[in-house]
Amino acid sequence: MQNNKEGNLIVELSFKFALDIIRYAELLEQNRKFVVANQLLKQELPSELT
Repeated sequence: MQNNKEGNLIVELSFKFALDIIRYAELLEQNRKFVVANQLLKQELPSELT
């Protein structure tokens, strides 16, 4: 089975959204909003990564 993610709009948008969430969580941590940042990251990451 070939893993063809190039040109897949859903994959590209999902990846961009994930990066935006990570950047936002980093901004929250800089502003000392640790609880919110941690909850946001746990919500967005697949369970295998948390």
